[in-house]
Amino acid sequence: MDASDSPVPRILIAGGGFRTAFIGLMAELTGKDRPRLCYLPTAVGDDPQAIVRWYADCAPLGVEPHHQISFISSYTQEASWDEVLLSMDGIVASGGNTLNQQAIWRAQGIDEVLREAWRRGIVLGGSSAGGLCWFHEGTTDSRPRVLTRVEGLGLLPGSHSPHYDGEEQRRPAYHALIRSGVLGPGWACDNDAGIVFEGTEAVRFVATRPEAGVYRVDLVDGEVQETAFPTELLGPGGVRTAGPR
Repeated sequence: MDASDSPVPRILIAGGGFRTAFIGLMAELTGKDRPRLCYLPTAVGDDPQAIVRWYADCAPLGVEPHHQISFISSYTQEASWDEVLLSMDGIVASGGNTLNQQAIWRAQGIDEVLREAWRRGIVLGGSSAGGLCWFHEGTTDSRPRVLTRVEGLGLLPGSHSPHYDGEEQRRPAYHALIRSGVLGPGWACDNDAGIVFEGTEAVRFVATRPEAGVYRVDLVDGEVQETAFPTELLGPGGVRTAGPR
């Protein structure tokens, strides 16, 4: 296989709200007629309600939904992480506690399996913790009292802030951490807005409500500079309903 035949690594993130429309877009990105999509609810402690909601969100779509819990037993988990996750066409990480998610993934070796999935062209994605986890670093509410820095898998360079319009502290905290040098520049997404990455390049900006935005946040001459990008409005199944706004 030469370089032109190598799979293209793709990641689809959202600031919050990775529901049917985003799952539909992920399905489209796999290029499969009926893609196998797996939900990893590690960040919510394998919450059963989150798992049920995943299957409900997938129901209107032509996908084969699966889920994989992380709190497992050798007596009941017969397949390895590699066997489960690398058999999928797409993997969605849940929102929740990013710090705990990363610790569990590292302890179980799931982090390395996800890196291999990305290299193989299995589409990765998620919102909140499920979007932040793919970046080098970002802002998290996983610790007491204040928003702090957390490290992710590093598949995407730079930093990320989810919930940019959904939580009052997110934007000022992200700006302050970038201004102080605690975080590098990066991408911010409002709830219901997201980015498609091919390799490490942002190639598409999408949203499920007109006012939801995507922003590049940089440090220029010591000052934070925020650039908004036009987004495509997605329909209920992830199909484009309008061009960039």
